[in-house]
Amino acid sequence: MSAMVQLGPLMLPTALLLMLACVAAGSLAARWQAGSAGAGEMPLMRVLLAGLLAARLAFVWRHREAYLQSPWDVLDIRDGGWLAWAGFAGAWACGLWFARRRGPRRRPLLAGLAAATLAWTVGAAVLGIGAPAAIKAMPPLQLATPDGAPRSLAAFAGQPVVLNLWASWCPPCRREMPMLQRMQAARPDVHFVFVNQGESAQQVNAYLRELGMPLRNVLLDPGAQAGAYFGHRALPATLFFDAQGRLVDTRLGELSQASLVQRLGALRPAP
Repeated sequence: MSAMVQLGPLMLPTALLLMLACVAAGSLAARWQAGSAGAGEMPLMRVLLAGLLAARLAFVWRHREAYLQSPWDVLDIRDGGWLAWAGFAGAWACGLWFARRRGPRRRPLLAGLAAATLAWTVGAAVLGIGAPAAIKAMPPLQLATPDGAPRSLAAFAGQPVVLNLWASWCPPCRREMPMLQRMQAARPDVHFVFVNQGESAQQVNAYLRELGMPLRNVLLDPGAQAGAYFGHRALPATLFFDAQGRLVDTRLGELSQASLVQRLGALRPAP
């Protein structure tokens, strides 16, 4: 499950902060083991970068069909597409290969890699990275369609739901919307619901005309009740509910088609 930490006006993923902590822990361990400043740190940085590359490439390969439709998305690492196990495997494979050739730098390198691995393992367990989402039901909010008709979120019960919190002024929201519309058309077994946060019907209708694509299940939430209920002030935020109405996953930030497909795989179909 995605998680964020707010630092003033910035919303930072906890995974990114933990990654930086791992680099710091690995560097300190390598320096301590070497007994001199900087010794062993450069090979360690190369090994950690190799791990990041392996984690990204493994994710891209797993979701290659989605990336083939939009190849440039491979370079957009903001979609959160990483496989941690592949990253660790790649880092350790590269580290062991370097260790065979590094002589006196072998021990600092392996100590740094072990420290980084331990820091990630402990940090992920404490922060709940990769853990299932806390059980939380779809909120019984009464909203409205852009033409003013009342609509409750409870009306979407019985099928998996992708609940997207968005606003027309939000650049990442606008970038991901065409992809979400295509997936809505391609996946009739899933309710894609677009809950606008804090804008008027006039603003939403103007954006929908500009989008020029048929978008179903658009709802207005002028008081941003949904964002407040889930504690998500930053946009976009996308929440994934199974057919029983239970929260399964959350993505804070822009989605790519591949990262959306990954999360759809965790949703249970209706019995």
